[in-house]
Amino acid sequence: MGLNYLTGKKSRMQIKENLFRPILITKGRKTGKEHTVMLRAVNYDGKIYVSRHKPDGDWFQNALVNPQIKIKYNGSIFLGNAKLVDNEELNKKISQLKYPGEERAKEKRVAIEITLDE
Repeated sequence: MGLNYLTGKKSRMQIKENLFRPILITKGRKTGKEHTVMLRAVNYDGKIYVSRHKPDGDWFQNALVNPQIKIKYNGSIFLGNAKLVDNEELNKKISQLKYPGEERAKEKRVAIEITLDE
């Protein structure tokens, strides 16, 4: 269940798309301020996944240090907890889902798994 950020009311809206472009909101590991980034995300097996080539991006590092994150999508904000994906097969699967039919689906990536709050 999400929170509609325009009305402040709880919404029954769920993320149903397998591939979508939300805004990920993390808490800065140094500043403590909110950090936002729009990215491509994968909805797979009841979890949300975001990835990148290397774990050096601010949003990636922020999510590892402060795992409570927000996802803004379709007028709602979803709260969740992030953790590093340490399963290579799952990382490969996420890349294939994130870049269907593209050559970059074969590139090695690091991913974060997000479990949304109920």
